[in-house]
Amino acid sequence: MAKTVLVVEDDSNIAELLHLYLEKEGYCVLTAADGLKGVELFRTGEPDLVLLDIMLPGLDGWGVCRTIRQSSQVPIIMLTAKGETVDKVSGLKMGADDYITKPFEMKEVLARIEAVLRRGALPEESPRKRLVYDKLIIDLDSFELVVDGKKVDTPPKEMELLYHLAASPNRVYTRNQLLDEVWGFDYFGDSRTVDVHIKRLREKLEGVSDQWSLKTVWGVGYKFEANTP
Repeated sequence: MAKTVLVVEDDSNIAELLHLYLEKEGYCVLTAADGLKGVELFRTGEPDLVLLDIMLPGLDGWGVCRTIRQSSQVPIIMLTAKGETVDKVSGLKMGADDYITKPFEMKEVLARIEAVLRRGALPEESPRKRLVYDKLIIDLDSFELVVDGKKVDTPPKEMELLYHLAASPNRVYTRNQLLDEVWGFDYFGDSRTVDVHIKRLREKLEGVSDQWSLKTVWGVGYKFEANTP
């Protein structure tokens, strides 16, 4: 069954180009020219992924992202202006899964969409992926994070990063290793993405238990430090 992509973009030329290209690649495409219409189409169209511009009339991309994240963890790829690092970081902090910098090539858009959708898909008969630590359950099958007995809404990429670290406790990973092993070789971003996701995870996990923690190994990278018998 064809995946549905919602394109929220007020530049009619860009929106039309994305629409035509993605349809040619086999996707169903919904388009909205402003943020409020984008939210409406998201609720009625139930897309599998959202391409979301930041500068939108009515309700900007930040507002659309916040609204979507209140009820859904559907993948969101932000469309940002060239060189606007602040926009990229803000989008990731808000729950976006990736970003594309304008101007972009359609092959890059397609590669990022495929990568994000592939990361969110689980094989039908894959081994159970569930880790349990003191006051922490990381269930990658259901993409649920339970912290101190409470379910915590967590974007798919944060879940995958935490699971990857916690699956090999006390092993130190460099940022580039995490980009390769969690984001994949087809990721076009930089290592700052890892830092942003770690920061967001720490905000959810800090001080929960003295049995484990997310640690920075200065000059190297990160590890999930856990007490061992």
